Amino acid sequence: MRVLVIEDEPRLAGYIQKGLTEEAFTADVATDGESGLERAQTTKYDLIVLDLMLPGIDGMTVCRRLRGAGDDVPILVLSARGMVQDRVSALNAGADDYLTKPFEFAELSARVRAVLRRRQPTAFLPLTVADVSLDPVSRMVRRGDRRIDLTQKEYALLEYLLRHAGQIVTRTMIAEHVWNFHWDRLTNVIDVYINHLRKKIELPGEPRLIHAVRGSGYVIRGPESGD
Repeated sequence: MRVLVIEDEPRLAGYIQKGLTEEAFTADVATDGESGLERAQTTKYDLIVLDLMLPGIDGMTVCRRLRGAGDDVPILVLSARGMVQDRVSALNAGADDYLTKPFEFAELSARVRAVLRRRQPTAFLPLTVADVSLDPVSRMVRRGDRRIDLTQKEYALLEYLLRHAGQIVTRTMIAEHVWNFHWDRLTNVIDVYINHLRKKIELPGEPRLIHAVRGSGYVIRGPESGD
């Protein structure tokens, strides 16, 4: 899942980005309101973490403009201002939740997941294709009775494929949603990770689930769907 962090304090932005990445989110960072608003308007995000005190366009204005344009992306506001009226103003502007600074990352993570559960009830339901299952809550992956240990990127890659099961996902789509960069045709990192993932979930004798689509990308599907 892809999150946009709009925060002008570099250390805090990096702290949030690192924590979200470790929890298998793909996190982009914008350091001012104008660039954050532009990113939010041009890229599809599952959630925005939005600081209120931003240079240029402040967070409240970013929130109002997104809602005014009909964008219902979930928004979690961060602010050092903890008065009741501050929280009420942000919620009335369209924010889904409000977290006062300073905070522990564990609480931020819990609030991110709570907002996503409220706004996207299926976001944390188990994902399955054939006998492969991924639980977004426990982050446990299994094939049949076998537990599969994945690296952070392998997990994020498998989750993205499973969320688009039966659909061809291009290398560009994978690069943007899993690696947070634009795919360079000279880079084979995606193919390398696909091979790593296959070796873990497709042991000898087990039906192949991840298929390469020549000239397009990859698709994950059950063996009953055909090769």
